[in-house]
Parts: sequence; C-alpha cells; structure tokens
Amino acid sequence: MLIYLANPFGFSSTQKEFILPLIKEKIESFGHIVWEPFSKNNQIDFTKEDWAYNVGQLDKLDVENCDAIFAVCNGTPPDEGVMIELGMAIALNKKIYIFRDDFRRCTDSEDYPLNLMVFCGLPKNNWKDYYFTSIEDIKL
Repeated sequence: MLIYLANPFGFSSTQKEFILPLIKEKIESFGHIVWEPFSKNNQIDFTKEDWAYNVGQLDKLDVENCDAIFAVCNGTPPDEGVMIELGMAIALNKKIYIFRDDFRRCTDSEDYPLNLMVFCGLPKNNWKDYYFTSIEDIKL
C-alpha cells in the first residue's frame, strides 16, 4: 500500500531528523511504501515565483495517488496543511490513519481527542484501531 505521510515535521530540523524517520520506518516495517511530502520538495524550483503553488498542487496530486494517508495531528490546533491533506483523503475515500502523541485535547467531545470532523474518515465502531498515540502502537 502506498501511504502518504501527512506531517508538519519537515518544518523543524530536529523533528525531521529524529522523529520523522521513526514513524516512516515503523510504517515501512509493515511492508508499505511511504510517500513523505517534504522529501519531494527537492523537485520544486524555489527560485521561481510560483513555487508555493506548485508545492500545493504536487501534494494534492500525491494525496490523490496514494492508497491511504497517515496524518500526524499534533498541535492545538493541528497543522493546517495536514488537516487539508486529511480532508482531501477523506473526500476521496482513502484509508485513514491518525497519529497524535500530543497530550493536549483539541475537541468538542469527551469521546474523541480531536475535532469531530477528523473522525469522518474512520469507522464508527472501531476508530481506535486507526488512531495511534505512540510510535510503538502503530499497526497497519
């Protein structure tokens, strides 16, 4: 399965170097191919005026072409880019996995740890099978 790894870790050199590889390796350990958008940024010419538009368009295309999305939803609120990628994946009926090891709650409900709309892409009864709170607990 080709899994798009939606995450904000590429904006932090420490998270990109130490956290992102751990998640990527864990997903790959189940035999999946991980598509990580920050690693694709080298295909963009950042000297051109339209670089930002091109990054967004390529990320959208990558979400469309993946089989599933693994969305890192840390933060209060979570990163807006990750939320948009997750929303696209939900609209495209992609398989959804959510990771949040942030202890802060970001919700309207005692039953769900994030905004209720995030869970639209998960099954009603066993959504916790697709929601992970530690790298060790990831099972795909």
